[in-house]
Amino acid sequence: MDIEVTETPSPEDLAIVGDNLAAFNASDVGPADRRPLAVLVRDDDGTVVAGISGYTAWGWLYVQWLWVHESLRGQNMASRMLQAAEDEATARGCHGAYIDTFSPVALKVYQRQGYKPFGTLPDFPKGRTRTFLAKSL
Repeated sequence: MDIEVTETPSPEDLAIVGDNLAAFNASDVGPADRRPLAVLVRDDDGTVVAGISGYTAWGWLYVQWLWVHESLRGQNMASRMLQAAEDEATARGCHGAYIDTFSPVALKVYQRQGYKPFGTLPDFPKGRTRTFLAKSL
């Protein structure tokens, strides 16, 4: 047997790992019912100026990415997008949501939205703390 370390795995190899892990997890705890979830804000030209990308699985919403264009910051756009994502997650039967950040500004936004820290990684990246937050829906 060989152990290979690569920064360029093939899509087929990643699919083997992902599919087999999903099958194991489904047999262990039941199907994930994983579904993508995006919230997009477009300007009058149709250009995306803010958005959320994440997914729902096992009754939870995971917000992987949240971005707001500089011109819209300070206008509660993140909170409005989070609320839209949470509403959709609730409609999908989710009971909780989680998110993480190393931005002190984003941390305050998420806490105002009702998210509570449950863990941290110091120096991720160096000089910052990555905070993991969750919220009941």
